Formats: sequence, structure tokens, C-alpha cells
Amino acid sequence: MVVGNEHGLHARPAARLVGLVNGFDAVVALTDLDTGKGPVDAGSLSMVATLNAQQGHRLRVGASGQQAAEALAAVEELAKQNFGDGFPELAPAGSQPIGSAPGGSGLDVAIGPAVLAGAQIELGDYVAGDNELGRLDDALATAGDQLRELRDLHGDIFAAHLALLGDRKVLDDVRGSIAAGASAPAAWQQVYGALATAFEGLDDEYQRERAQDVRAVRDRVLRLLVGVTEKAPTEGILVVPELDAATAATLDATRIAGIAVRAAGTTGHGVIVARSRGIPLITGIGNVEVPPGAVVSFDARTGSFEVAPDEDRVRATITEREGERSIAIEDADRPATTRDGRTIDVLVNVGVIQDAVDARGADGSGLVRTEVLFGDRRTAPTVDEQVDAFRAIAQALGGKPITIRTWDIGGDKPLPFLPQDREANPFLGERGLRVFRRRPELLRDQLEAVRRTAAETPVHVMFPMVTTADEVAWALQELGPRDGLEVGIMVEVPAAALRVGSLATELDFVSIGTNDLTQYTTAADRTNAAVAPLADGLDPAVLQLIDHVVRNAGVRVAVCGDLASDPQAAVLLAALGVTELSAVGPQVPLVKAQLRQADLGRVDTAAVLAARDAAQVRGLL
Repeated sequence: MVVGNEHGLHARPAARLVGLVNGFDAVVALTDLDTGKGPVDAGSLSMVATLNAQQGHRLRVGASGQQAAEALAAVEELAKQNFGDGFPELAPAGSQPIGSAPGGSGLDVAIGPAVLAGAQIELGDYVAGDNELGRLDDALATAGDQLRELRDLHGDIFAAHLALLGDRKVLDDVRGSIAAGASAPAAWQQVYGALATAFEGLDDEYQRERAQDVRAVRDRVLRLLVGVTEKAPTEGILVVPELDAATAATLDATRIAGIAVRAAGTTGHGVIVARSRGIPLITGIGNVEVPPGAVVSFDARTGSFEVAPDEDRVRATITEREGERSIAIEDADRPATTRDGRTIDVLVNVGVIQDAVDARGADGSGLVRTEVLFGDRRTAPTVDEQVDAFRAIAQALGGKPITIRTWDIGGDKPLPFLPQDREANPFLGERGLRVFRRRPELLRDQLEAVRRTAAETPVHVMFPMVTTADEVAWALQELGPRDGLEVGIMVEVPAAALRVGSLATELDFVSIGTNDLTQYTTAADRTNAAVAPLADGLDPAVLQLIDHVVRNAGVRVAVCGDLASDPQAAVLLAALGVTELSAVGPQVPLVKAQLRQADLGRVDTAAVLAARDAAQVRGLL
């Protein structure tokens, strides 16, 4: 079978597989044919998750025992359902999903007294007894009750925690350590700490962040074993080394001012839960010293965290942000016309059809991510299926133009129905258009779907990861007659930015992907937290390349990377000459509102382009 999940067999889909397998009188084993790892016990979450099977990997499933055939059939059916991943996680009837719980302000700025949490649990005062195994079993039973209650209220994140709690391989190691003379807390801490370290050593950033889930389960049981009561903060700003999902789910979002996380990263389950509840949050504040009870503030928009801030200034900022959000949503359908009379099209990035349905005020879609739209498929979508999806997006946006990006795969974005060879450095390998020079069939089907959709509604098409004029010529040849279809390319590679004039001679537009352009310009992998500060889209070197593209493209220039979702950066991009911005849905009203307030002629672009670094650019903005 082939793994279709965006982040592979990470904790939640792995937990579903483990729960299924353990319901049969059979021993099931998995082997990753693409990496050669395995076989591993499919009834152990730690073994399945650390197998690190990524999207597109081929797995061999074997089984033995009285119900081996039944187990294999059930695993095959679960795989067909994408291991339950990528579909809405619905809480049981009568419960309250996280997203509908009383929420926070939804702002990106907060102030309050610091509430420190997440301190290491000390085992020094623990006295070992004659029944350490019994103590462990009691703690496991209580932790299981707690996690089942959380699962019933908040969904599958805590199903993964339950699977970690009952992992038979890990529990055997813990019990073996106790039998050898270790106390229950010491054995539990050592074994689960080692498992967290194993997750941290995985290649995939998303999988590495699952170490947070392991530590959350470890600490829950340790608190029960040593008799430490966890006190949930009720007011102030919670400052934590990392944010686990249980904490994020059980906070009183109407009273907690915000959460400041020392660790970097935005894909941890705790971060996802907190944001879904509208709790103001910032990550990556580092090791700044924060005395308990000290007044702290943060502004996620500017990336700043302060101890003992100017409280009046911060509260004024909060009032201002509340007002601007309210007005922006109210005025979302008005055009983004600046004070000096320039109208900028603000569009929405679409990965699933619901993104188009939910968009407020978007002037169309500047980026339809087809690899995301069909990323849960194990077989390639037909031309008709693609036309249906494109038509649905256009209809949701009221017939406004949509820009369809052809398959953008490779790097961190594999397609399950188009397996690729492993590469030493996939971000510098076969990505985007490069893949299809050798295998053009899928691209030709997609271009046919684009042409058919364009016969019904305004459609633009653009090709990703273009570097040379020869690639542009090949793409246009594959496209064939345009019949009024507007055609463009993504500018993500510094080489493409520098020679954009020669690339765009037969094009209608170019769209700058600032995420990749930034990582390639700064040589900083955008998924690597260690170098994340370098991968800043406001780095003057990146802005100089954008300025060069605008001045030399000879066609209209759009931006569809993350920079377009930043209201202040959007004004700078418009001042540089960008005429279209495609943002994430919730930011569209805010970007439009900021542009309406701007006089682009007063933006000192020369000073910005000559700035020392991204921090100085932010100061100028």
C-alpha cells in the first residue's frame, strides 16, 4: 500500500492503525520499501511512528496468527480511507469540538502577568516501595481516564496520546526496567524520554514536533506517580517551553490572555489547537528570562516579546487591532484602492474548496494549489474530476478569476500517486515543473482540465519551479493553443528572478513565491527551526530580487507567498510595483484594509532596499 497522508504515518494516523491492529488475534508487521526500514510491530505506536513512513512511501504489510487475513483486509481498508487523516475530525455527538468552544480574542497581540509552566518534574523525593509495578498500573489507569475524557471532548489528537500511553513495546521496556530494580517514575521517565529523543532524530520536521506529544504523555504519568498536581493557569500569559495539546485544549480561552512558547515551530498539536480556539499565541521566543508574575507582552505580527513593556502602548495596540479587525471584515468586499489611487487585487490562496467558500472579500484566487487539492488521492484524478474541482472553486468565488498552479511536487510535497526517487537534497532536486520533463502525462491531463475550465470561467494557469527559458518554452508547447487563457510562471528561484525578462517574453504574468525565493536566497531551509530566523521574507536581499522582477518582467507581477498575507508587507510590495497579492483567507480583509489606508508614493522603497537586515525593514515599515 502507499501512504497518502500529507505528513506520512505521524502520530494520529499511526494511532488509528495501531488501534485497529490490536483488535485482532494477529501479529502485523510493516516494512517501508522506500527506505528499507522494518519490519516493525504495527501494534506499537512508537514503532509505527518512528518508522517515519512519509507521503508516497510504499509499505509492505505482513500478518500471522489466527486472524491474519482479517487483519490484513482491515488495514487495507483503513489505508483506502487515508488512515482517517485529511478528513474532518468530528467530536462525538453532544460534545463540544475545540473550534466551537468559547474562544479567545483571535488577535496577534497580548499582555498580562507571566504564568510559568512546564517545569521539569523532580523525582528526588520519591520513595520507592515494594509494589512499583502496581503503582505504575494505577497511574496508567488514571491517565487513561483523563485522556479518554479529553478525546471525547476534543477529538483524535488525544487518541494518539492514548495509544502512546498503552504502547505495548514501550510498556514492556518500562516494566523490564522496574523488574531490574528501577523505581516506577525513573523507569517511565527514562524510557519515554528516549522515545521523545527518537522522534527528535527523524528527518521530517512535522514528525520531529511529535516529540511534544511523547513528553506530554510522559509528564502526565510522572505527575500521577510522584503526586504533583497540575494547576491550569486561569489568567495572564502562559509561558511554556513547548505547548502540548492537552494544555491548549483545557485552558479557559475567555480568561487566558495568550501563550508564549519558547520553542520554534508552528505545526505542533498544541499550537494548532490554541490557534483554532482563537488564543493569541507566539512561538520561538527562546530563552529570554521571564520572572513569574512579571508583566509580559507579545506581538506576533512583529515577532516581538517583551518583559515589563510599556503597558499603555500595548493596550493601545490591542484596542487598535480589535478595531481594525472589525472594520476590515465589515469592509471586506470594498476594493483595495490606495489613497493615491492605485487599486491592488487581493486574492485568496486555495488548497481545498472550503478555502474559496470561506474567503471574505477576495478578488478571486491567485493560487490554487492542485497538489494540495488532490493530495489525499492514491490514484491520479481524472480530467473530469479536476474540472469539477476547479469549477467548484470558481463558483465559490462568484466567477472571479482563478489562477491554477500546475502540480508542484517534490521537496516537502510528494504526491502519493506519483512516487519519486529519494534525493539527498530534495529542495534542490526534481521539484515542480522539473518532474514532468521526464513524465509529462499527468501534466497534460491537468492542462486539458485547465483549458476546459477556462471555456466556462476566467482562468489563469502558471507553472512552478521554473529556472530557464527552455523550461518556459517546453511548458508552453505542452499547453498548446491558449484560446484566451492567460499564462504565467512562478518566480521562486533567484536565477529566475534575475533573468525574468528573458523568461517572460511570451507570458502574461509572473507570480513570486516568496517562501521558496526566501529559502533559496538565504540558504535557510524554511522547515528547519535552527535557521528559521534567517528565512525572513523581509530580508533586503529578497526584496531587491522582488524589485528587480517588477522592473524587468515586462508583464504584471503578483505575489502569492506568505509575505502577501502580512498587511504591512503587502503595502511595501504594492509600493514596489506588485499589482496582485494572494493571501491566506483570514488575512484578505486585513490586507485590503491596510492598502486602503496607504499612500504608496510616501513609502520610502529606496531606504527599505538599502536596509541592513529584515529587522531594520520592519522598523522602517
